[in-house]
Amino acid sequence: MADPDDFCYPLNQTEWEEEDEEEEERHAKQMAALLAVVLLVGAEENREIASTLRNPHRRYLRRQNLLPNPRDTTPWLALLESRDDRAFITTMGFDVATFNLILDSGFRDCWDAMPIARSDVRSSGAPKIHRRSLDAAGGLGLALHYLTTSMREVGLQQIFALVPSTVNRYLLFSLPLLLCTVKKMELGRIAWPKGEAQFASLAALTKAKYDRLDGSFGLIDGLNLPVQESSDPDIQNATYNGWKCACYVSSVLAFAFDGQ
Repeated sequence: MADPDDFCYPLNQTEWEEEDEEEEERHAKQMAALLAVVLLVGAEENREIASTLRNPHRRYLRRQNLLPNPRDTTPWLALLESRDDRAFITTMGFDVATFNLILDSGFRDCWDAMPIARSDVRSSGAPKIHRRSLDAAGGLGLALHYLTTSMREVGLQQIFALVPSTVNRYLLFSLPLLLCTVKKMELGRIAWPKGEAQFASLAALTKAKYDRLDGSFGLIDGLNLPVQESSDPDIQNATYNGWKCACYVSSVLAFAFDGQ
């Protein structure tokens, strides 16, 4: 009769071999995962190094350089919550009442109803308002800051706690909305006087202020608004002022003594 131990040894050896294979497989998976992490971290570091070497003089802010949440404790929100007319006029050119008037005259509705163009978002898709870095008031504030001040975009990034790509995308979205809103506002219209009675009334106001001016119904003035240099040669040529050695957009303003 055969000894039972002769059959036990091959069985135990098979079990040991299976355990060794499982252990080797687990070890291989762990090493593969570790290698993937190392490669991922190395690729990210190489990307940043390559970007730095490629653009050694490029200056911009990244998310870690800004306040963490654009919807919480930013300089813009401090200004908005102050409701101070002087601060609003200084930074955006309008007092609080006018800011709210523009906001409620269609800007807010358009901001909330339209999706912001992105490469990974369908233009026909529903807007995800809760995921935006700025609400409608923030979008209007960004547009007015951009139009009123001559600061570089890095200043806007600090005020609104937005990275450069978001600032550019939101400006491209908010500026046309602002133009469309103002065009529909009665108080935003620019119209020439109509009828002899209106001309005579305006001329009387001018005469009361400057008695030697006969037949004058309004005033005209020029304004040079400083702008950034453009990479487009046609725009650069159109805005460059050789006398002042800087870029400006020249505007002509006409208004009457009744303030309109």
